[in-house]
Amino acid sequence: MQCPLEMKPRWERRKDARPQELLAAALDLFVERGFASTRLEDVAKRAGVSKGTLYLYFTNKEELFKAVVRDTIVPALGAAEDMIASFEGHSADLLRAVMMAWWENAGATKSSGMIKLVMAESNNFPDIAVFYREEVIQRGSIMISGMLERAVERGHFRPLDVFLTTQILIAPMLMLMLWKHSVGPCDMAELDPVAFIDSFLTMTLTGLLPRAPDLGAAAP
Repeated sequence: MQCPLEMKPRWERRKDARPQELLAAALDLFVERGFASTRLEDVAKRAGVSKGTLYLYFTNKEELFKAVVRDTIVPALGAAEDMIASFEGHSADLLRAVMMAWWENAGATKSSGMIKLVMAESNNFPDIAVFYREEVIQRGSIMISGMLERAVERGHFRPLDVFLTTQILIAPMLMLMLWKHSVGPCDMAELDPVAFIDSFLTMTLTGLLPRAPDLGAAAP
């Protein structure tokens, strides 16, 4: 009689978990070593599987990279898009909520190291740069631009150059992610990213909000 508590063989018991374990291991190594120096056999080893098992799920390193981005970064964009679509309050509150949520769900996580990889290795691996631009940068830019356009239409923000303002909003977030995965760990000043974003938004919203009319100037 078979014991009901007998465990399944390791390979069978972990079969469904393997793709996620491989993605987690790949993210670790991509962030630690970069794209060029990450070997598939090292990913498999860190995930605790054979290299042959890795090839059952991913045909090459580029496909593995794409899967990591879609698993760790793209969902944060989807969550931000859902927030924007359902938000009913003032656009200033929405902008603050979106930026803070992006940092919490992406910037503060290990996946934020992927942007450093793309920027450092785009010349040698243009295909991954094109992929990241299409899947993350363009989608994020369209999302922010749409949010700004809606804010202007509703009179929450003054008329503005949507394209330039979008880039101005994105730039500090990129800086924070690059800082986190470069000089940040050695920075004795210990920059607080949340406090930085809050201060940046306070200054930015001062310029985005419509200016109140100067009633005193109209007096004779």
